[in-house]
Amino acid sequence: MNTAATTTVTPGSRALAWCLHLLVAGLLVLAAGRAVAGAASHAAAVVVAAVALGLAYAAGGLLPRARSPRRVAAGWLAVLGALWLVLLVLSADGVWLAFPLYFLQLHLLPRRAGLVAVTATMLAAIVAFTAHRGEFTLAVAVGPTLGAVVAVAVVWGYQALYRESEQRRRLIDQLTAARAELAAAEHTAGVLAERERLAREIHDTIAQGLSSIQLLLRAAERALPDAADTAARHVAQARQAAVDNLAEARRFVAALAPPALEGTTLPDALQRLCATTSARHRLAAGFHLAGDPVPLATAQEVALLRVAQSALGNTVRHARATAAQVRLGYLGDQVAVDVVDDGVGFDPGSSPAGAPGGGGFGLAAMRARVQALGGTLEVRSAAGRGTAVSARLPVAFRAAGGSR
Repeated sequence: MNTAATTTVTPGSRALAWCLHLLVAGLLVLAAGRAVAGAASHAAAVVVAAVALGLAYAAGGLLPRARSPRRVAAGWLAVLGALWLVLLVLSADGVWLAFPLYFLQLHLLPRRAGLVAVTATMLAAIVAFTAHRGEFTLAVAVGPTLGAVVAVAVVWGYQALYRESEQRRRLIDQLTAARAELAAAEHTAGVLAERERLAREIHDTIAQGLSSIQLLLRAAERALPDAADTAARHVAQARQAAVDNLAEARRFVAALAPPALEGTTLPDALQRLCATTSARHRLAAGFHLAGDPVPLATAQEVALLRVAQSALGNTVRHARATAAQVRLGYLGDQVAVDVVDDGVGFDPGSSPAGAPGGGGFGLAAMRARVQALGGTLEVRSAAGRGTAVSARLPVAFRAAGGSR
């Protein structure tokens, strides 16, 4: 009989099943062998009963393929019990087979039915053993009773351990599934964050550069054919802007620091940004440094440079300003970049996308970039009064973000 008929087969349950098979086979051989060796008058009948019981037991291996294993198992146990009673009447040695029968009954039947079957088997063993000995003694009752108690304790204990193991397995499966879902969510969040970062980078660099090229080429177009020298200067400046944008594009591929910061400092990069803007557009962009420069994390330098680039790009495209000032200030535990222009200004609270202050993606990108580093972005503007963009970052972020 496959004792794992109603539960999942495990190495432990398989080993227990084989131990039970060997026990039944050994006890049947013992009963038949003692009858033959003792030259009992009914030895042949004992052998036949033992063989019949053994065949019936072996037939139990077909039970797992039945549609109703519980019902078929109960019928199979009834057949085994009847054959065992025949063997028990013929030989006192059949009493020892009560022990494996206990295990089968407890394992294959519901708990209450199993207890009833074990009790009936125990009483039958005691009565038959008493009849064979011709008297009832305490020893006659102790053996079957103790065997029944041990079988109940072992089977119920094993079932409790099995249930606990199954609960633990289900919990592990749930934790594994939850961890996989968390990893997938983190991956998705990382992808979205990386997309947002790249969008900000493209807006603050390549998009700004392409806009600058467009303005320069438009100026060159207006200068032709009357002012060829002016047009040539605009074209040269557009070509240089294209070169700078190509360097930015290559930086995306190589995942390196911005070319404007390579081999230089943030103040020098901002000063060069102002000079380039003044040379390419009708905007006098000046740079002012306040305080003593301190080392910053690369992420901070990139963020401040991008804010200045984006703010100046908005000024060139929308503000119709004549002058702008970029101020970099080292303020103890903070570092700040302020970009102020004298343009037409706008209402920061209701500015649509593309307004002078960059109320569209540019302003949102600047704010997201600064807030990601624990800083703040403030925009002050009013119609006819220019625009001021101020980004502040904590210098203490260098400890968490790493130095250059």
